[in-house]
Amino acid sequence: MPQSTNGKGRKLRYGVVGLGHIAQIAVLPAFEHAKKNSQLAALVSDDPTKLKELGKQYGIEHLYDYQHFDECLREAELDVVYIALPNNMHKEYAIRAAEAGVHVLCEKPMAMNSQECIDMIEACDKNNVKLMIAYRLHFEEANMKMVQAVQDEKIGNARLFNSTFSMQVREGNIRTKGDMGGGPLPDIGIYCINAARYLFQDEPLEVTAMAASSDDPRFQSIDETVSAILRFPGERVASFVCSFGAADMSRYEVVGTEGHLCVDPAYDYAMELKYEIVHGKKESSKEIPKRDQFAPELLHFSDCILSNKEPEPNGLEGLADILVIEAINESLMTGKSVNVKRVDKQSRPGIDQIQKKPGVDKPKLVHAQSGSKD
Repeated sequence: MPQSTNGKGRKLRYGVVGLGHIAQIAVLPAFEHAKKNSQLAALVSDDPTKLKELGKQYGIEHLYDYQHFDECLREAELDVVYIALPNNMHKEYAIRAAEAGVHVLCEKPMAMNSQECIDMIEACDKNNVKLMIAYRLHFEEANMKMVQAVQDEKIGNARLFNSTFSMQVREGNIRTKGDMGGGPLPDIGIYCINAARYLFQDEPLEVTAMAASSDDPRFQSIDETVSAILRFPGERVASFVCSFGAADMSRYEVVGTEGHLCVDPAYDYAMELKYEIVHGKKESSKEIPKRDQFAPELLHFSDCILSNKEPEPNGLEGLADILVIEAINESLMTGKSVNVKRVDKQSRPGIDQIQKKPGVDKPKLVHAQSGSKD
């Protein structure tokens, strides 16, 4: 049984479950920058070529398919699993890991619906393991500095948030499969929702949403575009549009009573991010170089386990976003505004979580490709 406390100086053993694009391009390389307290120890995939080639590339001997996941948890002596599976598989593998006494770091969206999120939280609590959701931007400089700028009223009293996140999704990509949790809202819209929540440091009260789709065959089981308006306490308003059928864009702006700020691009991990703050006639801007946004997640979670601290973002953070997504989906179906079930969040991300790790070179990919068109 992996130890969770009193392990200062020890490296926690991670198993990465699911070896798709995000795992190969970002998660596996991140262990090089997280070796202070984290070690890649096992790989799990149903693709034998991936297991063989990636196992050789990273020097990993513990290689398992999905049918032998439980053996992996035992035989590889894992402390943590990083779940990078399709969204509809998050709950099952998180609970199986928790029941084996293994901590869980799960990609977002946390699960298919709020009940699955609650089941995951309860399973981790019952088995005394920690659960963290992989919100990499909670450790990223540009985004967390904007949180501080809003808190410090650098633009006066923040009133409006607006964001656009779009891409041309690759035909046949998992993001186009609705039954597996695909679609622009859970895949990229969740970034806009999360940004509004951490910038306003609050939970929305109600949402109104609209969707649009062309006759493109890519959008047979998902919406092409989703737009939503979220009303926050204090009569603040957040709006966003996310789309799988438009050119690449990744930006947000916050407008206050005395100025505004903008981050563009805002959500990317493969390029530099840039922010600008305007207050009256004063303007300031900064370009943040490309950085490894995944190693900070590993370092933070391992530190929380070793120090017996609650991770931020935890399971409640993942649940909060899913509750907003469920309200948006209900609004899409009914054509009406829908109240959001609110989570009582005790913690919010801020500048104290910023970690700066150098960017990583693009590794050789094995049977994996980006979800966006080249």
